[in-house]
Amino acid sequence: MDHPLTPAPGPHGPVAVVGHRGDPYRVRENTLASLRSAFARGADAVEIDVRLTRDGVAVLLHDDTLERLWRVDRPLSGLTLAELRALTGPGAGGVPTLAEALAATEGRRVMLDLPGATEASVRAVVGAVHEQGAADRVFYCSSGSAMLLVRAADPGAEIALTWTSLAPPRPVLLAALTPRWLNYRFGLLSRELVDRVHGDGLLVSAWTADTRRTMRRLIAHGVDSITTNRVDALSRVLRAAGAPGAGRGSVR
Repeated sequence: MDHPLTPAPGPHGPVAVVGHRGDPYRVRENTLASLRSAFARGADAVEIDVRLTRDGVAVLLHDDTLERLWRVDRPLSGLTLAELRALTGPGAGGVPTLAEALAATEGRRVMLDLPGATEASVRAVVGAVHEQGAADRVFYCSSGSAMLLVRAADPGAEIALTWTSLAPPRPVLLAALTPRWLNYRFGLLSRELVDRVHGDGLLVSAWTADTRRTMRRLIAHGVDSITTNRVDALSRVLRAAGAPGAGRGSVR
């Protein structure tokens, strides 16, 4: 289902600003504080990573352990939610549940990445999205195998198929997934590729662009969405490109 945001038309059309794990250069990634910071600085949507605790609760964490972000050498899969709270702290600065993140981003678009996806984890994540009444503003990105699990769990889910090759996805995969987006690593994209994907009736998202030169190149290519660790920088680039109000683009 569409969940349009305020359009910001410019010479390149609306380009949506997606905060990668929130606003990670300013606030610890995948926390409520980081999500709020991203929106405050102009994001149209945020991309977050979701995994399960040992007791089956969907929480925001990219890695499979707490080591990098929290300096705790413990795997998430071995921790209950209560144990996770004790190690990282409650509130906006700790590891939030997906339910808390969806509540904190009420009315805004959220892109869910699913590292380490399994059938059980995907069903838990999709269930949490529906329990929060957020299915109309959430879309999912990951590999083809993970997105097939999403499609099985939710026939109506909006999918951004992450694609890491210049070769197009096979028609049988596209038929099974019916994605709305192709989600490309920024270095793969060219004007020709974007035009080809648009010609196939799909939207193009790019990740993860952090330099102004790369941002300007992607805008010139005609992408529909850019995921970045530097929301404020991308918003400024879009304004300079002639998109008043950027990033208040449309994650359509």
